[in-house]
Amino acid sequence: MKLAFAEVTGWGKCVPPAIMTNHDLATFMETSDEWIRTRTGIEERRVSAVGTSAMATVAARNALAAADLDPAEIDLIIVGTCTPDEIIPNVASKVQQDLGAKNAAAFDLNAACSSFFYAMHFATSSIRIGMHKKVLIIGAERLTRILDWTKRESAVLFGDGAGAMVLEATDKEVGLLSSKVSCDADARDVLSLDFGMSFDRYQFDGVMPFNFEGQEIFKRAVKGMSAAVEGVFKETGLAVDDIDVLIPHQANKRLIDFLAKMCKVPEEKTMINIQKYGNTSSATLPIAYCEALETGMVKPGDSIISAVFGGGLTCGAGLIVWGDRVTPLQNNQMELEQGADQSALDLILPLFEGSKKAWEARGK
Repeated sequence: MKLAFAEVTGWGKCVPPAIMTNHDLATFMETSDEWIRTRTGIEERRVSAVGTSAMATVAARNALAAADLDPAEIDLIIVGTCTPDEIIPNVASKVQQDLGAKNAAAFDLNAACSSFFYAMHFATSSIRIGMHKKVLIIGAERLTRILDWTKRESAVLFGDGAGAMVLEATDKEVGLLSSKVSCDADARDVLSLDFGMSFDRYQFDGVMPFNFEGQEIFKRAVKGMSAAVEGVFKETGLAVDDIDVLIPHQANKRLIDFLAKMCKVPEEKTMINIQKYGNTSSATLPIAYCEALETGMVKPGDSIISAVFGGGLTCGAGLIVWGDRVTPLQNNQMELEQGADQSALDLILPLFEGSKKAWEARGK
């Protein structure tokens, strides 16, 4: 059986209009711009007034426009997210409905921050063995709705957004050519949000227990991503000198700097946009790809290394060889129409007050 490759032919993003700066956070939280920037590299993040599926749909429309595809041509939709609008039905089915992609199978994938890369890994595999021809993959999160806004250690890190790609079968040796995904489940509890089947909805007081052990997460992220990147180099026979661009998960500026040093990629060839959006979990990678293309960082034929790490603890890395086209075939800059009249503080302050009252009721 002849294997195909999976070329990225379309890309698009959706970032909500409401911007929450570090200075905004300092108006209701014991923190400062300097405290956040020096520890994370984050200066601002976006806050969505609409659900995950709405952002995912806008990003998907932009990706389809870049590929100049009719939604009916898509035969599979995968949405990576850990913040779905609802448990049932899935976000992907809503995106399918909104796009009119009636010929597509649709499912969600939750590997936390690694979700989009996991989706690319499995979508590429499906295309290579001939199961699908044109796949839409999306990473979308509305993290600001689930955070405990009284906890600065975690609340300052995250933001909302979505990004998408179209993968199409091709005979050209491009796309995701090598990838490694894994899970360090022994430490799965160092990053967790208790809102599953064990959650007592009758006792819910507005606070979802969010465990975030930053130092342990950082240590395991370094170990996991390093091993994944080294595995990709070993499989492909490439060396660090062969890499043109590094596009990593945007979780922490120090972690990005470590990866760049390990891969010997200079800062000008490392995509960094965490300062604008914070950690948007599964959306960071596709948003970063979109901006790398928009700024001219990615050129035709470039060899790109991506690495991700997320709750679970999931991990992955891959080599993507870009195709010939780095510009969209149609305008892919559509934006959210809802929520433009609300500021980030308008959206977040009620959540902060709710969390504070819940903790006070608990006597903490």
